[in-house]
Amino acid sequence: MNSDRYRVKSGRRVSLQDWATDDDGGYSKEEGKALLSSLKSELAEWQERLYAESKQALLIVLQARDAGGKDGTVKHVIGAFNPNGVQIANFKVPSEEELAHDFLWRVHAKVPRRGNIGVFNRSHYEDILVTRVHALIDDKTAEQRSKDIRNFEFLLIDSRTQIIKFYLHISPEEQRQRLQERLNDPTKHWKFNEGDLAERVKWPEYTSAYEDAFATSTKDAPWYVIPADHKWFRDLLIAQVILDRLKEMNPEYPVSTFDPKEIKIPNVKEQ
Repeated sequence: MNSDRYRVKSGRRVSLQDWATDDDGGYSKEEGKALLSSLKSELAEWQERLYAESKQALLIVLQARDAGGKDGTVKHVIGAFNPNGVQIANFKVPSEEELAHDFLWRVHAKVPRRGNIGVFNRSHYEDILVTRVHALIDDKTAEQRSKDIRNFEFLLIDSRTQIIKFYLHISPEEQRQRLQERLNDPTKHWKFNEGDLAERVKWPEYTSAYEDAFATSTKDAPWYVIPADHKWFRDLLIAQVILDRLKEMNPEYPVSTFDPKEIKIPNVKEQ
């Protein structure tokens, strides 16, 4: 699958209207699920290499509107990895302590250590998305923060932390349906937040804010606009992008410091 066509090219101004939310890549649901199963096995293998090498890290950023599928992506794609090598962070409303520092202070502390895969389920981009939509910062501040974010990501890359940023792109109709499903199913009531309805009304404002945020897409820290109306295709495409990046990173198993042929495992007697 050619995932490059979902990548936001550096320097390109993005209009989300140009990206379909219901793209399925030409696959059927059955084909997509079969392919995902195969990709998961490969993902697990390459994660083991990354963990064993412990010289690089991978940061995955997940951004979406409410009910866009961030948690589902963590469950169905990130779930392929050994949890021992995964760090997941979720950035919500800043605490008083966090507000007393620069906006990236709380984020930097959650960056994955070398050998690990980090997932930001919402991220530092909230500080140029929600804050703009709710007029908590002005355009000048948002522009400066975008520059700070680019510099922050360049620092991570220089420190051998690779970055992939995903925007899960759903339609207003799909979001409405998913929110309604949460209301209809008592086991999903805990997922419903009335505040999501107020955010939904601001759909055009969020569209504009996201389109501006995509200006931070670079060769080494790209944004991908992921069609997310079909959950199975969302998972398949994200898995493919992550696998491609891991292969580019090409982590290698460390060279042994001993000759395994010279090692003899002693016998022991059970008590």
